[in-house]
Amino acid sequence: MMRVLPFCLLVVLLPALMGHAEDEWPQWRGGDGQGHAAGASDLPIKWSTTENVVWKAALPGRGYSSPVFSGGKIWLTTAIETEASEAQAKKRKKGNTGDQPLTLLSHVSLRAIAVDQTTGKILHDVELLSLDDPQWVHKLNSYASPSPVVSKGRLFCHFGALGSACVDINTAKVLWTNTDLKVNHENGPGSTPVVWQDLMIFHMDGSDEQYIVAIGVEDGKVVWKTPRSGALRDNPQLRKSYATPLLVEVAGKTQLISPAADWLYAYDPATGQELWKFQYGKLGFSNVPRPVFANGMLFLSTGFGKTEMLALKLNGENKPVEVWRHKKGVPRMPSPILVEKQLYFVSDNGILSCLDAVSGKVVWQQRLNGNYSASPLFADGLLYLCSQEGKVQVVKPGDTYQSLAENDMGTAVMASPVALGKAIYLRNGEGLYRIEK
Repeated sequence: MMRVLPFCLLVVLLPALMGHAEDEWPQWRGGDGQGHAAGASDLPIKWSTTENVVWKAALPGRGYSSPVFSGGKIWLTTAIETEASEAQAKKRKKGNTGDQPLTLLSHVSLRAIAVDQTTGKILHDVELLSLDDPQWVHKLNSYASPSPVVSKGRLFCHFGALGSACVDINTAKVLWTNTDLKVNHENGPGSTPVVWQDLMIFHMDGSDEQYIVAIGVEDGKVVWKTPRSGALRDNPQLRKSYATPLLVEVAGKTQLISPAADWLYAYDPATGQELWKFQYGKLGFSNVPRPVFANGMLFLSTGFGKTEMLALKLNGENKPVEVWRHKKGVPRMPSPILVEKQLYFVSDNGILSCLDAVSGKVVWQQRLNGNYSASPLFADGLLYLCSQEGKVQVVKPGDTYQSLAENDMGTAVMASPVALGKAIYLRNGEGLYRIEK
């Protein structure tokens, strides 16, 4: 762990830093799962890997999961990788139905890391699962890409077909693991879980089998499991998905909105009963972006294939009504974000778009530098967008494009940023940074 600030300045800042220690960020994209940091203020606009850095925590292993926060601790997942030999890699690659650049391992240790929010010190490094000959992942992915969720003193970690685990965040004790649920991801784990009441719910959309499942938070045992019901393409590569569900309130009831290959589904989170499904109408697979929802309207990217942004009016437990669709510059990996009546999204190759959320009319589009996987953050009235090249764009939302800064983090930022109090937290290939004026 590298301290960047002089000791005397750190002492002066400590009371202010500790004042934010209890701030919560329980899941990927914040409390509402839609990328808004409601309580953040006076955030920095310009920084580097040394300027405006309170601390940097060097993290072991490799992972793209975004951090979650509770009780002054920051939790992330990571993977300690042991590469497969040439002979092992050649043998195991035969199970892949596509032709993608892959990472192949002989062993992986999947871990949960706790970092002190005030000092950046690593408090816990907990092994959750230890696996020989794990399923391969795409070179652009990691073995620890799904973000954890913290709820009621517990950390819930998910690694797709590699398994799930629950940790007591006070004692760092592993309470249970579940390695029984399997699919062929082809490109590795990607879907982040949600926790609702006493259930941990996640997608399992592989090339061979597709379903959504809920396991109990107390013991990790399956409570319900619902197969996807929509017809899919014959090519197994067009059946998989890596999207994350979103819980929304519609007509006074909670629905679990669940993007998958070629279809959007809604389920009763208590039972897994399918409430409705909506076909994209165009090829859409390997979905990654999480939808956003406001005022009865849902906005989602259809994923890889003929990528489109759809705006749907949810209609209780009946099939939603399509309001508009947009076809240019739509992301396949970064999620969209709503700011008031405007929808913003950045495509994988760096085209930032602002659309009127009601009509779908383009307000403006702007090409940014780089390629994008991480989802944008809205905090302190500004948008923060992180690229695979390690650049963080700071943009003021509005009727015209206004760039305020481009900050260089040195290495790729694949995890989505977090803002709490007066600080921004960024994970890149070198570690986790706390950035503050």
